[in-house]
Amino acid sequence: MNKPSSYTGSAERIFDFNISDFDRLAIDTFRFQYKNNRIYRQFADTLGIDPRQVETPVQIPFLPVSFFKTHRVQSTAFEPEMVFESSGTTQTINSKHYVKDITLYAQSFLKGFAQFYGDPKDWCIIGLLPSYIERQNSSLVMMVDELIRQSEHDRSGFYLNEYDQLADSLQQLERQRQKTLLIGVTFALLDFAEKYPIPLKHTIVMETGGMKGRKTEITRQEVHGLLKEAFHLPCIHSEYGMTELLSQCYSAGDGIFRSPQWMKVLLRNEDDPLEILSPSGKGISGVVNIIDLANRYSCSFIATDDAGKLYADGSFEILGRIDNSDVRGCSLMAV
Repeated sequence: MNKPSSYTGSAERIFDFNISDFDRLAIDTFRFQYKNNRIYRQFADTLGIDPRQVETPVQIPFLPVSFFKTHRVQSTAFEPEMVFESSGTTQTINSKHYVKDITLYAQSFLKGFAQFYGDPKDWCIIGLLPSYIERQNSSLVMMVDELIRQSEHDRSGFYLNEYDQLADSLQQLERQRQKTLLIGVTFALLDFAEKYPIPLKHTIVMETGGMKGRKTEITRQEVHGLLKEAFHLPCIHSEYGMTELLSQCYSAGDGIFRSPQWMKVLLRNEDDPLEILSPSGKGISGVVNIIDLANRYSCSFIATDDAGKLYADGSFEILGRIDNSDVRGCSLMAV
């Protein structure tokens, strides 16, 4: 088990605002990034977007996520404190996210975690992220590292392939009735569940995606079914994030993700990428666009390659990937 290191710093206060101000903040962010992000401005100009006429979020152009593979997506001139890089595969070009202020990212994931799960000090937090932990530029590892540090529990930490030690720790935590979060990439959770199927009553298992060619790709429902059976759990939680974003969404086991208040999901028409769809009570399907206000110094308006279903309350499902998109390390196959 590996213990994390800590870091300190300050970040801008962009996360505490009245939710009714979201649209105004999104427009302000768009104009800031149009002015200060050369790549984004060129993209908007190519589409014929007049920033003076953009008055609502649905009028904002969303930058294709693939630009993070081919361009330096950066708002204002700065030397990055960190460059996050996607895991990808040997056949793909990895995305790079140039981060001006790493504490901006820390503030985002800490506030997001607190919104959905409370104070990290209430938890024993265990990271099962083999291959990811060995990389120095993984945003996922940095997030789990800091959550582990803040939990202050003596059994919090990272595990690589020490499944026997992990099983022993979980069993001891269960006997102590300690609230525990086991967060891991899909292939590692499946490997562990196959070798150590133990009943868990006081532990939340959270998958972050991530097959990376280690096993045959299977649907999220199949993954959750296997994990629920192995650990005798009623549900499996999920985290939705990506290298190109500084914020995360969480699902409490129903397959429905919810985002923090500084993040919003929209859907676009796959046949007309500039058309934003209006969600209905029963939900509507399309391709996921994301507004992440934490992406202040990169681009807050990302057109992903994920197919999704959006509901009127802003919650959403990830249904898979659209055709012709690269297979990323964090993806699961379409349902």
